[in-house]
Amino acid sequence: MNVYTTDKIRNVVLLGHGGAGKTSLVESMAYLSGITTRMGKVEDGNTISDFGKEEQKRQISISTSLVPIEWNGIKINVLDTPGYFDFIGEVEQAISAADAAIIVVSGKSGVEAGTEKAWELCEKYKLPRMIYVTGMDADNASFKNVVETLTEMYGKKIAPFHFPIRENEKFVGYINVISETGSRWQGKEVVECEIPDYSKENLDLYKETLMEAVAETSEEFMDRYFSGDTFSEFEIRAALRTNVINGTLVPISMGSNTLCQGTYALIDDIIKYLPSPENKEMVGFNMKTNELFVANYDFAKAKSAYVFKTIVDPFIGKYSLIKVCSGVYKAGDMVYNKDKDIEEKVSKLYVLCGGKPIEVSELHAGDIGAIPKLTAARTGNTLSTKATVIEYGKFEISKPYTFMRYKVPNKNNIDKVAQALQKLTHEDQTLKLVNDTENGQTLMYGMGEQQLEIIQSRLLNEYKCEIELKKPKIAFRETIKKKSDVEYKYKKQSGGHGQYGHVKMRFEPSGDLETPYVFEQEVVGGAVPKNFFPAVEKGMQESVLKGPLAAYPVVGVKGILYDGSAHSVDSSEMAFKQATKQAFKKGFMEAGPILLEPIMSLKVTVPDTFTGDVMGDLNKRRGRVLGMNVAGKGKQLIEADVPMMELLGYCTVLRSMTGGRGEYSYEFARYEQAPSDIQTAEVTARANKVAEGDEE
Repeated sequence: MNVYTTDKIRNVVLLGHGGAGKTSLVESMAYLSGITTRMGKVEDGNTISDFGKEEQKRQISISTSLVPIEWNGIKINVLDTPGYFDFIGEVEQAISAADAAIIVVSGKSGVEAGTEKAWELCEKYKLPRMIYVTGMDADNASFKNVVETLTEMYGKKIAPFHFPIRENEKFVGYINVISETGSRWQGKEVVECEIPDYSKENLDLYKETLMEAVAETSEEFMDRYFSGDTFSEFEIRAALRTNVINGTLVPISMGSNTLCQGTYALIDDIIKYLPSPENKEMVGFNMKTNELFVANYDFAKAKSAYVFKTIVDPFIGKYSLIKVCSGVYKAGDMVYNKDKDIEEKVSKLYVLCGGKPIEVSELHAGDIGAIPKLTAARTGNTLSTKATVIEYGKFEISKPYTFMRYKVPNKNNIDKVAQALQKLTHEDQTLKLVNDTENGQTLMYGMGEQQLEIIQSRLLNEYKCEIELKKPKIAFRETIKKKSDVEYKYKKQSGGHGQYGHVKMRFEPSGDLETPYVFEQEVVGGAVPKNFFPAVEKGMQESVLKGPLAAYPVVGVKGILYDGSAHSVDSSEMAFKQATKQAFKKGFMEAGPILLEPIMSLKVTVPDTFTGDVMGDLNKRRGRVLGMNVAGKGKQLIEADVPMMELLGYCTVLRSMTGGRGEYSYEFARYEQAPSDIQTAEVTARANKVAEGDEE
């Protein structure tokens, strides 16, 4: 592959709903540009970008893949992202390396939740964008419906550059709005044709939108527009490029991926209207001078790049995907990773084409490539030189809230699973592993249940190790509501010295649910010698780890030792500790034991139309809605307190209820008494597990 300078590069991310046609579009672009001689199909599992075994099996994109398209001396780095919401982390990584976006919309399905999400991401990261409507060869595809829906949602900035010519429900050609010319397909050739009469009304409408956008680029153009002057095609294209780059205009085009129609015009428009990296700002921090480092993709400045994605594949090895922010990277360069405080050698430089690495001699500022076998590099790290140490800000990755408990059935594989999961967390930053020692479980967090199932499948197929995913244990607590007064005498005689410990204790609520226990003594007259007080407290300390009610940790209990007795020979610390543990068990069960459940502070952001459904569902989950606030354009933020156990599986339910448009987050708020039916069920379930010897 050739080496490209900054001005000859376009970094474009494909966004859109799952199944809209992003991967097929890449296949069409690759075929047209000569990368492949035969177009692959998602259904056949032979596309360039979906090269992973899980992707081919499930026929969906799971991770972002890079496909460089060479076209008339320009290199377009196409980042093909997953459309399913479980893989939003992959999308965010790709966006951090992109300079513009193409939002892919299915002409058949129209504007979907993923389309809206893609637009929101472009707004958030200020990405210039184009919209491409796929599947125009389908009988029920409607370009007009997509344009009208998008215009209704986002206003007059939606501007068709091309629109289809359909005859007898067939997609036979297209009209170029800028040049006001028609084109028709004859076999593989495109020939000029007359614009059909039925298309002229739409052409006038779309042209007017474009002319208004051109007029708004300068006062001179505005004056000419109102005086009835016409603009040359060169002036129109230059003005439109300015509008597209600053985001005031969003071109919309269309085509058929499977027939490879419309793709040529799209690639052409990417080159004409979307920015190269040289037009973008990029600022880091010089760690040596403590000053801002204005990289701005300048090849003449000190070398710097950041790792926007890591691939750790048991078959193709480890690659750190980088975007060069300044300077020129060459094979043999030494790079310094400030985050890990390590200098490593760039053995080779690659450009990845799907899963296939293509070696290159150098990468200029603004280009995207891959460095193999950087042992310390992780996603988000900055790579620079020891002479000029640069640090770029970390890009934002969504926080996972869906979690499941995982177990390794084969104990011999525990280390193997741990190593494999560590590699997967390097790849996927939304995958989090938490060791919940308090409840004796290991938890796996992700963006949704599908993501966790795919991790389980990848472990089995790629790393040959098995895990079981189970419903997690909820971190209940036990406490008491009343007072009790008990005594216990621990007495054993078995020849020689015996064991003797005798305590009288009162138990009551301490009023502090943050602290497991409070120990006090009110012994008078030396009934229990002082040297045994620590043993009594140790007995309480061990007792609160697993409560008598359902073996959950105990909180908020006050134990008062007020009397007892000792034996001059047989009493020992062990005897008093055992006496205390038995007294605690008895006293706790007599003091109105209750189960406490964790309550989470939940925030749900949904479009206005779904607020009623969401609030009704929260009520069913024993939630208390605290309030509702406007959260931007047509959305509401619902705040509620909901028991943790009621949030298991909430991600799937919310997506189903809102068509994928709802988002949520939560954090721990406090503990509250669980209802009696929940308590009874939990105590019974725990008792059965203890009886079966399965406390896990």
